[in-house]
Amino acid sequence: MGRRADKTPDSKAIQTGVRGSPFLTHVGINTERVQPGVHPFDVPLIEFGLDLTFTTPVTFLVGENGSGKSSLLEAIAWASGFGAQGGSKDRSYEEGAEGHALGRALVLSWRQRVVDGFYLRSETFFNFAKYLEDVGSGFGPYGGEPLNQLSHGEAFLALFQNRFEDGFYLLDEPEAALSPARQLAFLRVLHQLSKPRIAQFIIATHSPILLTLPGATVLQIDDGKIFPTSYEKTEHFELTRGFLEDPDRYFRFLFAEDENEDEDDGR
Repeated sequence: MGRRADKTPDSKAIQTGVRGSPFLTHVGINTERVQPGVHPFDVPLIEFGLDLTFTTPVTFLVGENGSGKSSLLEAIAWASGFGAQGGSKDRSYEEGAEGHALGRALVLSWRQRVVDGFYLRSETFFNFAKYLEDVGSGFGPYGGEPLNQLSHGEAFLALFQNRFEDGFYLLDEPEAALSPARQLAFLRVLHQLSKPRIAQFIIATHSPILLTLPGATVLQIDDGKIFPTSYEKTEHFELTRGFLEDPDRYFRFLFAEDENEDEDDGR
């Protein structure tokens, strides 16, 4: 294990960490294990084949709902040994669990395997927190307080700041419970762990704030294709910036039909 992510990194801590991120360098698919017409093999991103190369410690997957981000992340998690409900690698996964079929079809190439890591599924995170309580686990590695007794955002930040160290991390929409200020705090965690290349993160996100992380790779998923882009060119960033600069312009379009109906009713 390496240093805590909420502390300022020092040279000694960096030297003791497992270095060489990105650890997972490529994800492909074994076509013999593809199940045509069966979800998630019918998702265009999967149906058209996978050929993903990871070159930086942090990679963001960005795309519309239903584009396949979460399905892909879930399958990578299963193939890497994480539980289907999320959590660390010491929680066993089950045959037939979500991510199992696609996970078995993936072909993962590693520069080096790392033992530690975490798979965060926002919607099932508190299942993991309850599991820790049920088995009598201590919460020292998570900041000392039971995660179920914290707010959603506080629990997420406690996880990021205290549990994330050297290792391999798969995060599905970590911004779901984070305020903008706490998203910035999370960016600091990402920077502290990715700069010395002791951790790798693959993150599915809709957050234009997270996408701005310096040095990260942004992979856009669109119409079944996945390609690198800059955060400024993502629809998430462009739409957010445009709306904040001139919300009335968007309101005129969004509410035009309602205003016409009001006019008709008043006649």
